[in-house]
Amino acid sequence: MASETSLFGDDAPGAGYLVLARKYRPRTFADLIGQEAMVRTIANAFALGRIPHATMLTGVRGVGKTTTARLLARALNYRRGDVDAPQIELEPPGEHCQAIMESRHPDVFEMDAASRTGINDIREILDSVRYAPVMARHKVYIIDEVHMLSTAAFNGLLKTLEEPPPHVKFIFATTEIRKVPVTVLSRCQRFDLKRIDSERLAAHLAGICAKEGVEVEPDGVALIARAAEGSARDGLSLLDQALVQKPGETVTAADVREMLGLADRGRVLDLFEAVARGDAKTAIAEARAQYDSGADPALILRDLLDIGHEAARAQALGQDARIIGGADWVARVRGLADKLSPAQLSRLWQMLLKALEEAGKAPDPIAAVEMAMVRLCAAQSLPPPEDAARLLREGAAWTAGAPVGEAPPKQSGSPTVNAGEAPAVQEAAFASFEAVAAAVAAERDIELELALERMKIVRFSPQGEIVFVQTPEQPRDLVRRLKAFLEERTPFEWTIRATGETAAPVESIAERRRREDERKLEELKREPFVAEALKHFPNAEVAAVRQPVDENGGDVAPFPQKPTPAPQAPRKKEADR
Repeated sequence: MASETSLFGDDAPGAGYLVLARKYRPRTFADLIGQEAMVRTIANAFALGRIPHATMLTGVRGVGKTTTARLLARALNYRRGDVDAPQIELEPPGEHCQAIMESRHPDVFEMDAASRTGINDIREILDSVRYAPVMARHKVYIIDEVHMLSTAAFNGLLKTLEEPPPHVKFIFATTEIRKVPVTVLSRCQRFDLKRIDSERLAAHLAGICAKEGVEVEPDGVALIARAAEGSARDGLSLLDQALVQKPGETVTAADVREMLGLADRGRVLDLFEAVARGDAKTAIAEARAQYDSGADPALILRDLLDIGHEAARAQALGQDARIIGGADWVARVRGLADKLSPAQLSRLWQMLLKALEEAGKAPDPIAAVEMAMVRLCAAQSLPPPEDAARLLREGAAWTAGAPVGEAPPKQSGSPTVNAGEAPAVQEAAFASFEAVAAAVAAERDIELELALERMKIVRFSPQGEIVFVQTPEQPRDLVRRLKAFLEERTPFEWTIRATGETAAPVESIAERRRREDERKLEELKREPFVAEALKHFPNAEVAAVRQPVDENGGDVAPFPQKPTPAPQAPRKKEADR
């Protein structure tokens, strides 16, 4: 990719340092990384003369929306020698290219909707669209972060956007496409700029390192690309930061990890292997050691998720799976793929996701990580979900440590445990939905407990199925949270789905409890003792029914019972006297 300096003269004496994100900003459509589908669509539109009057560019930060908008403005107004038509090929630069890319062309207007959101700002555009271009072929209006315009501004734009003059083109850019009114979206041709694949971004960053004459280890470049999360600008900014870590020397992966606050990748793999063995002591100690070395707790969990993902891909794709790392790293990841079953990897993934969520909420994130290690290691003593389903069907018990995929021998009578041996673990499913709700209540998850009490259950299977009636007041993440709760405590995957209203009425736990309380209340009012009390206190009401207990915790009769009369001897008949 050619640098911006070659086009705009920023390498002139006294120009100062230009950050990599600006120096290597794309100046042709060919320089856009990972956007081939969009470029192909634009090229075909130019060739056929089917150019939209409004274009909407959306994507994550740093993916190239504003740069693409300027390239489109150049392409629409390209003129050089005998070429005087919209042109996808922008090399060599045309008459208007430099002024457009420097944001100083009189016919290309750029507006930041983040700072100019009102109807008055849009009115300036609407007043100027009627006039013909001064120099170029088209007047181009680029509105960045368009989702931040006010409702009045959007409404003022609609009519002009639907029927603009032939010399006017609108180009909008936004990171929040859902906040743009559908009335505006329907009048635009939309392009979703894709996140850049980590491997491709790493190759791009390595090429820039070569052009800059600096050396960064391949693993370090891969870490930067992964941390950029698909954003070329973020990747270049991180690379800029990495290059000053060791001026004149090779920047190592360890330097990049320290800069990003990441744990050593090899140590994270050690941690994952400890979890896979169920070694809670080693896992907790390693997680704490990484934290003490400066690793962020959330990033430790993210790295574990990455390893789980790599192992799952290696398991599913075999030798076709591309694993980034040295020979030792690849061998260890493939070893995990061979050792763990697909269901076990899936369970680890789900539990790590839950742990990542908890770490973000916990007052002490490293404590949340350590608790996650305890749960993850405890889960390794459970049978793989596919074996658990078979064991439930056969009524067999699972012995901790039994080989994966091999059924443990059935035992008659009570199992015996030798000294120093782990006892056999008997898996039991929840017998009813009420048992699930009680388990949630025992964990003191108040929000989930209340949601479960209001759920109307259509079907419940202890083998892993729940069907419930969908209602508007249910939390959006109810299914995800309930599924995670159940799968942490049972050895198989649960299917939880919503359905519409059923023909027969379905009661929730709360409704059933309320009905039972009302029944008990009515029975109570019919008790002679209570009826007599209410007669003497006409304004009194019975608020609740509670069962008293005796000193030993047992139930006692709530009301005085009439003594049972002693049996009397039968009277003798008069004739017997």
